[in-house]
Amino acid sequence: MYIEDQLAEIREKIAAAEQKAGRPAGSVALLAVSKTFPVSDMMHAYADGQRLFGENRLQEAMEKMPAMPADCEWHLIGPLQRNKVRKALERNFALIEAVASRKLAEAISRIAGELGKTARILLEVNVDGEESKHGFTPKELQEEWAVLTALPHVEIRGLMCIPAPTETPEGARPAFAALRSLAETLRARGPLALPELSMGMSHDYAVAVEEGATIVRVGSAIFGKRDYGAV
Repeated sequence: MYIEDQLAEIREKIAAAEQKAGRPAGSVALLAVSKTFPVSDMMHAYADGQRLFGENRLQEAMEKMPAMPADCEWHLIGPLQRNKVRKALERNFALIEAVASRKLAEAISRIAGELGKTARILLEVNVDGEESKHGFTPKELQEEWAVLTALPHVEIRGLMCIPAPTETPEGARPAFAALRSLAETLRARGPLALPELSMGMSHDYAVAVEEGATIVRVGSAIFGKRDYGAV
C-alpha cells in the first residue's frame, strides 16, 4: 500500500496548499514522474486513480506507454534532442514540457507541420541562471518571444522550471515566484494565455502550489528512492 498511501498524502498536501493560497480546489495537476520505476509500480498508482504520468527519457516512455492503460496521459519532461523530435511527436504526448531553446521549438514546429499536427509545449526557463542548466534565461525568452509565438505548429501552453537545489522547500520560493512573474509579463505582451506553470517536485511541490504551479512533478515521494542502476 506504500504508493497508495503516498499518493493520498501528496494529494492532501496539494489541497492544503491550494486552500492556503486561496486557489480553487483541483487547480493543480499531479504529474507522477515514473522515470526508472517499473510498469508494475505505475499500475499501483493507476489503480489509485492516477492518470497523468511524466517520463524524462523518450526511449523509456516509448516502452512504457503501450504497456499502460489507454486512458493515461503522458508528458515528456526531460531534455529532448533535436534528432529525436520526430520520434517524440509520433507518440501521443499531451505535453512536451522542457523545450529549452528557440532552435528546438523551431524544429518541433517544422516536424509537427510535416506530420499534420500541432505540438503542445512548455518553455523551460533557467530562472536561477545556472550555467549547467538547460533553458531560456528570462531575458532571452522575452527577446525571442515574438519569434516563438509566431511558430505555426506549436501551442505554447506555459512555462516550466527546475530551480537550483535548496536545503529547504522555502529556498525554492523565489524561483517559483520569478517564473510566475515572468509568465504574467509574457501574458501581458500577448497573444497567449499561458495557462500552465509546471514547477515543484517531491521536495518543494507545496511551496510551488502556493506560488501558482498548475502542474507539480512528483516522483520519489510517490514511488520511493530511485535505483538508477536498474535503468
